[in-house]
Amino acid sequence: MHSNLPLTMATYIKSCHLSRSVIVLAFILYLSLFSCILCVASVNVGKRGGFVQIKGPNFVINGSPFLFNGFNAYWMMNVATDPSERYKVSQVLQDSTNAGLSVCRTWAFADGVDDKALQISPGVYDERVFQGLDFVVAEARKYGLRLILSFVNNYKDFGGRPQYVEWARSSGVQLKSDDDFYTNPVVKGYYKNHVERVITRVNTVTKISYSDDTTIMAWELINEPRCQLDYSGRMVNGWVQEMALFVKSLDRHHLLEIGMEGFYGDTMPERKQINPGYQVGTDFISSNRVKEIDFATIHAYPDQWLSGQNDDSQMAFMQRWMSSHYEDSRTILKKPLVIAEFGKSSKDPDYNINKRNSYMNAVYRNIYMEAKSGGTVGGGLVWQLMADGMGSYGDGYEIILSENPSTDSIISQQSHAMGTLAHMLRSGPENVAVNQASEVEFGQVRGPSYVVNHRKGMRKAGP
Repeated sequence: MHSNLPLTMATYIKSCHLSRSVIVLAFILYLSLFSCILCVASVNVGKRGGFVQIKGPNFVINGSPFLFNGFNAYWMMNVATDPSERYKVSQVLQDSTNAGLSVCRTWAFADGVDDKALQISPGVYDERVFQGLDFVVAEARKYGLRLILSFVNNYKDFGGRPQYVEWARSSGVQLKSDDDFYTNPVVKGYYKNHVERVITRVNTVTKISYSDDTTIMAWELINEPRCQLDYSGRMVNGWVQEMALFVKSLDRHHLLEIGMEGFYGDTMPERKQINPGYQVGTDFISSNRVKEIDFATIHAYPDQWLSGQNDDSQMAFMQRWMSSHYEDSRTILKKPLVIAEFGKSSKDPDYNINKRNSYMNAVYRNIYMEAKSGGTVGGGLVWQLMADGMGSYGDGYEIILSENPSTDSIISQQSHAMGTLAHMLRSGPENVAVNQASEVEFGQVRGPSYVVNHRKGMRKAGP
């Protein structure tokens, strides 16, 4: 339409034999109108595409409070590697958008010799797999979702720390255990190379560098770091300090988190009693205090951490676990907190969908009530959403929204509640009174008892 406007105007002016001054005036008015249109378009793009940032202990987009309901879908790049399977990624993104979900956490790694490995060997990448990740980022952008992208796994699934250590051993480096991942300069160099390769990647679909793409909400250093050589948390903490500084040297736009489960270490010995009877070599307090770490995360799996204990004991642990980290993020870290993984497995002996729904709603209620009270929690990410026909990726925790209307309803209600709360906060904190409608919704969904059984099968359980 705009390309025809100058010609139409010129023809009209000529036919009317207007004076030179009128022609000039008309042309100026046209340019002014066209400039205004461009300005409006630019503003709209800015509103849609601002980076997620932090303001004090809370998330914001373009200065406005950002509260969210989200999900995990670790499998997305792996599936998108095959173009004929990409519709599954699109379907889950469509279903999640319909349910009001706005943040997705997924893997930006696959290390090793598998035919869908992203990094085949240190610094050597399969472009076909990278284009699968490009598609995931581009689709998320199309559907208006934000992504949290993780750089490496703690476990051997999809390569992880063990693969990095094996690569170094194969090159002649003398290493004692997988925990040398945190200290050996050669292994750390491999990791840094991967981080740089991902951050500086130019998306083949959108032509936007990952470092400039507002679709990406945050980077994650490692999924569930653990260390057996040093249970104090100091070894992992040293690695976090080094790698957080490195990531920020490459990318100052995006937020950064560690990927921790929330276990306490030596910084606050009295907090160790909150741990489920053992430690994993991380320190929730000291590592999340690192200046370059923008927000904290916790995972919560009482069914594995307290295996054998009854439902009430596991639920009591969940309440303590969440409330303790809420308090610490608010009073000590003064940073946002995300409940980055939770769910319930259909493989549990006493599983039924009502128990899963009750459990999910209990977690959602905790998140909502903490956010409403002025706490630092920004949202939660359920583990995990899938599309139909993905049996090989099923681990018992998968939720197919189109096949589970009651669970879909609970997720949608939480999305609505968090969105409404964010809207009230934008209008002013004084407007956040007790939301009776949301309370009624939660009360209707919650069952008389809560079960907190959950876990993805692709990870080592217990200490």
